[in-house]
Amino acid sequence: MTTKARTSIRTARGSQDEIWELRLYVAGQTPKCMTAFSNLKKICEEHLAGKYHIEITDLLKDPKLARGDQILAIPTLVRKLPEPVRKIIGDLSNTERVLVGLDLRARKPDSPP
Repeated sequence: MTTKARTSIRTARGSQDEIWELRLYVAGQTPKCMTAFSNLKKICEEHLAGKYHIEITDLLKDPKLARGDQILAIPTLVRKLPEPVRKIIGDLSNTERVLVGLDLRARKPDSPP
């Protein structure tokens, strides 16, 4: 990650309507934020290879950016596209929870929401 308020990582090779627009809100380069970024990259490469765009938003650089997506905790991942918008809070270490949260995998009937 860089020190800019917003950093983009684009790896989309498909058409526009196939691109997943993801925004990760962080506060500097804390271990938890770095872990979230690493976990997100790994999940995207495994499940969205070539069809995603990640925008890193550092709220230490520009705290006003949190208002648009109503960010209350960090790190927070926001799926902008495909709609509907989804939010996942935490370091994204629970891959199954992230996949379900992003609608990449259906929730198991016996698992909690």
